[in-house]
Amino acid sequence: MPASAAPQKITYTSANVDLEAFHRAFDAALAEVRAACGRDHPLVVGGEPVEVPDRAPIVDLCPIDTRLVLGRFAAAGPEQVDRAVRAAKAGQKAWAARPWQERVAVLRRAAALIRERKFLLAATMSLEVGKNRLESMGDAEESADLVDYYCGQVEEHRGYVRDMARVTPVERNTETLRPYGVFACVAPFNFPLALSTGMSSAALMTGNAVVYKPAEDAPWTGLRLHEIYRDAGVPPGAIHFLSGRGREMGDALWQHPLTDGVVFTGSREVGMRIFHGLSRRWVKPCLMELGGKGPVLVMDSADLDAAAEGVMRSAFGLQNQKCSATSRVYVHRGVEAPFLEKLLERTRAIRIGDVTGRDAWFGPVINGRAVLRFEDAVARARREGEILLGGERLRGGLHDHGHFVAPTVARLPLASDLFVEELFVPFLAVGVVDGLDQALAEANRADYGLTAGIFSRRPEEVARFFDEVEAGICYANKRTGATTGAWPGAQPFCGWKGSGGSGKGGCGPWYVQQFMREQSRTVIEE
Repeated sequence: MPASAAPQKITYTSANVDLEAFHRAFDAALAEVRAACGRDHPLVVGGEPVEVPDRAPIVDLCPIDTRLVLGRFAAAGPEQVDRAVRAAKAGQKAWAARPWQERVAVLRRAAALIRERKFLLAATMSLEVGKNRLESMGDAEESADLVDYYCGQVEEHRGYVRDMARVTPVERNTETLRPYGVFACVAPFNFPLALSTGMSSAALMTGNAVVYKPAEDAPWTGLRLHEIYRDAGVPPGAIHFLSGRGREMGDALWQHPLTDGVVFTGSREVGMRIFHGLSRRWVKPCLMELGGKGPVLVMDSADLDAAAEGVMRSAFGLQNQKCSATSRVYVHRGVEAPFLEKLLERTRAIRIGDVTGRDAWFGPVINGRAVLRFEDAVARARREGEILLGGERLRGGLHDHGHFVAPTVARLPLASDLFVEELFVPFLAVGVVDGLDQALAEANRADYGLTAGIFSRRPEEVARFFDEVEAGICYANKRTGATTGAWPGAQPFCGWKGSGGSGKGGCGPWYVQQFMREQSRTVIEE
């Protein structure tokens, strides 16, 4: 069966498909990806390859087995950034001048190509990021759905052009939304396709040009997305691919005077630095999703089986390397012991290993820096509280060649900073509370406000949780993932407080409009 032929759809929280057909198609795609490993890849500016011989390339290593070189990617510097931004500025006007229906049609083709190539994309992400098969496919499926959902918004609003009231009989007034110009799109490693696609497609379909920087740890997935845009018909002047290293090229990109806006997903530290430095001569749009520290409240009326399952899945899916992941649990004192027993039982049963295979669910963290961050958190937890499970770097066999650490659960005093610091490693902090008042106060203590969850059979507790928790994506009694699994058109993904920048998140109905600005047009009809 060709890799694109299996008629199935997988999301992060459902997999009602023929898994045997899915695995056959995934195996075929994985073999194709492995055969393409080790190649050199240039930048792409204006549709042309750009080599950077004076800079060491980014060596893209598989976190499952760091002996495997996935590819070597050119590392852009300020000179290449300048070239790309200027090319984007030159190409943007022609792209924006095309009727919005044409731009939407091009992006619809991109969505179709993502679905056509979804197994190839998923296999690439599995090797490059360490996502298991179902997570990788969910990433690919979400990418296509994001594009179609955003296209639907443009269509629903007829290209964001509307007639306005007349003040006098001789005037005709029109209101329209117009693109800003050139957007820098800076993406993270954890959802290297979905987040890249959501940010860039919204910018493109509204008539902006995009200079796209994928994460340093996931350039291959980013290149495949660029190829999809190219093959769908996005003109070369409207999309430019720059792989590069962190601040070395990222700062040159967002600080460039011809960059009109930034869309960024990543750490709060980097995002706030961009936010404070971007607007100098005038205010520029800065759309950001900046991480999270997802709390879950387990009340004494909770279905403890559902709570334990939901917390385990959300805490350890993708090794907790999701801004939406459950990172801390506040459990009612009355159910602490049975809840922890069920949670630890499910966590012990996690299948750890090579997530490109059929059976493993939990893989490596992304790089050596993440391992060090994990080890630091564990050392602090041992000093402050108790490690209930895990707490070690995994050794032996495949583990010796990858970035593998154990899924870890720690019981800590509520004053511990490990409850409020984003770690992005498989470390779950558990604290004991006396009731909903204390649980809500502790949940809101963190600077982050992205996702939050509650398990309770009392409707009044659930209602109060929704009203008082300081988070943008909230779930009650979600067994398939206590704080994870948002999907386009179903759960808008909007961070509050230190987790977001605009109050209107991806996957939601107000996202696309942020890539445009209003223009009022008045014509006097004699």
